[in-house]
Amino acid sequence: MESLFEKLTQLTQIEFLLLTVCLTIIIFLLTIYSLNKEKKKLTKTVENNVKIFQKTCDISEDAIMILSAKNEVLYANDSMVRLLQFNNHFLSQQLDTIAEIKVKKDWIVLDTLIKEHSINLDDTVLSYPNSNLKLSEGDKIPINFYMDTILMSSSNEEICHVVTIQDLSKEIERSNLHFRHQLTNLPNQLQAYQDLPAFFSKAHLEKNKLALMLMHLDNFSMLRSIIGYEQANDVLKKFARHLETVGINLNISVYHTFDNHFLLTVTNLHSMEEAKTFVKDIQTRLASFYKMEDVNLHLTVSAGISIYPDSGSIRKLLDYAYRALAKAEQEGDGKIHIFIPEESTSNYDELRLHNDMQGALNNGDFEVYYQPIIQVETKEIVAAEALIRWKHPQYGLIPPDVFIYLMEKTGFIVKLGQYVLEEVLKQQKRWELFKFKQIEVSINVSMVEINTGEFVQHVERKLGEHQINPELLKFEITEGVAMINEAETVRHFLALKKLGVGISLDDFGTGYTSFGYLKKFPADNLKIDKSLVDYILTNEEDQRIVKAIIELAHTLGMKIVVEGIENKKMVDMIASYGCDYMQGYHFAKPLPVFEFQKLLR
Repeated sequence: MESLFEKLTQLTQIEFLLLTVCLTIIIFLLTIYSLNKEKKKLTKTVENNVKIFQKTCDISEDAIMILSAKNEVLYANDSMVRLLQFNNHFLSQQLDTIAEIKVKKDWIVLDTLIKEHSINLDDTVLSYPNSNLKLSEGDKIPINFYMDTILMSSSNEEICHVVTIQDLSKEIERSNLHFRHQLTNLPNQLQAYQDLPAFFSKAHLEKNKLALMLMHLDNFSMLRSIIGYEQANDVLKKFARHLETVGINLNISVYHTFDNHFLLTVTNLHSMEEAKTFVKDIQTRLASFYKMEDVNLHLTVSAGISIYPDSGSIRKLLDYAYRALAKAEQEGDGKIHIFIPEESTSNYDELRLHNDMQGALNNGDFEVYYQPIIQVETKEIVAAEALIRWKHPQYGLIPPDVFIYLMEKTGFIVKLGQYVLEEVLKQQKRWELFKFKQIEVSINVSMVEINTGEFVQHVERKLGEHQINPELLKFEITEGVAMINEAETVRHFLALKKLGVGISLDDFGTGYTSFGYLKKFPADNLKIDKSLVDYILTNEEDQRIVKAIIELAHTLGMKIVVEGIENKKMVDMIASYGCDYMQGYHFAKPLPVFEFQKLLR
């Protein structure tokens, strides 16, 4: 077979020329085909990239627009269309809007602003951050405005403007949510912390009085459990609207700090009494302002107030308001307390006390003291009240009124109550073994302990564990605390009575116990509060009240214990009224167990 080379050498010159031309045409056609294919591929790629760009811009929250050198709209994303309210035929049309941008103090129409500002063809961007956009309806929107000019070719005429407008209203709205209470929409505690320094500075510079008033609706958790979550929220919202109205009328700032707590900042006060009157007006309105099924819902509010400069350092004014509120809560529902610097001169660091509680219990720093209760008829010790004392390594012996309310607030009172019960039962067993006179011992109990739901079972378990006669144990609860939730208190104390232990209603005469409630309450004793006895020798009204309480108790089959007996004259007078038992410093102060035992012998 002849080779291809040999065949080519045999061709004539014309034949060879024709062959060369044909090959050249074929190569040209192949080249054209290849170029067209690449061009189509490139065009498709460009089209896809444009679509990606458009999709990216369309989902952007920022408004984006591209204009020609003649201010014709080449592109606008969905956000820009909505913002400037473009019609359906805006593309390739001159930018036509009456929207205005605020430049310093002037308002300039948007298309005029773009035309009049020649931009250097470099990296310089025209920007007006934190500006405003005014729309056709007159609405003003906070914005960031940016415009850049892009050179499309070597000719300076082929340029386009890229305009970006960031709508800041949603961002500001989202930011504001962090500073608003979700339920009531009042400024929250974060906003209060930001605002207080300005209030403090203003009061300091103008030498005005400034009051911080912390209020909370009393027993709100219990109220919520009774009327339900939705109704309780309605109460909060209505109370918030009431405070807001008061605030607007009197130029007072109102904050909903958390749950059922509200903070008011009041300026231009003239006296502490004026601050109290302000809160009392709110209390009066609150007593009847919420109805459920045409029945007024009885509500009370407690308040703690601190006043600059009367309460002291402006830096600690909020702390003082919280202390005052804690004191008001301690005193009972609907109380108002103003922080007075003299009240804090005890030098007890409450935070340290709180932190030291558990360690004190582990280290044996708590000790049970006993104060004798004397039978009037025989003048003998027939009972005692167990009282807790705290021997602190730094402060020494701390009185109960300093730390008990802290323990109730933190719930530590439950552990302390269990400790006192354990110590009393152990001591009763020792007295039994060493043939001491068997006496009844009273232990104070708080509703915090009762409300654990396990108190009665715990008492029953401990009585069985120590094999103590239940009749040698009595629990005391104050009248005011017992009345917080009447039905629950009665239920729990009836359960205690079934165990065989005694019940005493303490501080009687200082609260608001009704005769009907007293009949239902399973008390063996009523303890008349010391405040009714302090001036009994000279105050005829106190004499009549004490007589009446003794007669009432005897009518209901209860015994009477009178506290605060200071001298022999008191003993004689109260004995003449038919009192059953007495307790007070005239007989003995609360004593450590070894000293108390000497009295028993």
